[in-house]
Amino acid sequence: MVEWKISPGLTEYQTALAVMEDRVAAILRGDAPELVWLLEHPPLYTAGTSARPEDLTDPDRFPVFEARRGGQYTYHGPGQRVVYVMLDVGRRGRDVRAFVSQLEAWVIAVLDEFNIRGELRPGRVGVWVQRPDKPLTAAGAVPEEKIAAIGIRLRKWISFHGISINVEPDLDHFSGIVPCGIAEHGVTSLVDLGLPVTMEDVDVALRRQFDTIFPS
Repeated sequence: MVEWKISPGLTEYQTALAVMEDRVAAILRGDAPELVWLLEHPPLYTAGTSARPEDLTDPDRFPVFEARRGGQYTYHGPGQRVVYVMLDVGRRGRDVRAFVSQLEAWVIAVLDEFNIRGELRPGRVGVWVQRPDKPLTAAGAVPEEKIAAIGIRLRKWISFHGISINVEPDLDHFSGIVPCGIAEHGVTSLVDLGLPVTMEDVDVALRRQFDTIFPS
């Protein structure tokens, strides 16, 4: 069985790292079940293992943490649902790419519950949505904006870190970084797309779609 945990309020990033480390160790020992942890952080930036210094454009705006997950710079803050997944990838097929694909499919399935079409793009991490309501780009294309980020780490086939879905964060807070190293595309959220969605709505969708994407 997978345990689900929802933390109220804002969880400090260093506290979350410590909890994940302890839980991964417990799972490895066989002392605890897998865990999906839903939370929000205070405003902060995290640097993944591929982060480039030049992509941190305003280093004094919010605290910056080394995340030791895959990926580049990411923002976390109030109004964003962070989903940390401590799952046994070894038991689930020992295929990292397939596991990341499952995380992407999970986000897309959740967005679909709100009639939002999430899409993947070659060479771009995360989940994207088209914005036909905005002016065409200089190249004449429909603008695309990022709505969810994905970044994981594995220790002896147990995952941690995970995904973040923009529900109603302050989108201006993303301006202190180049999110995931991609400067030519913007960032959006469910509320920015005109949907009166709450964090609780997203949590229900996450739980409902989990068993479909990650069968026991």
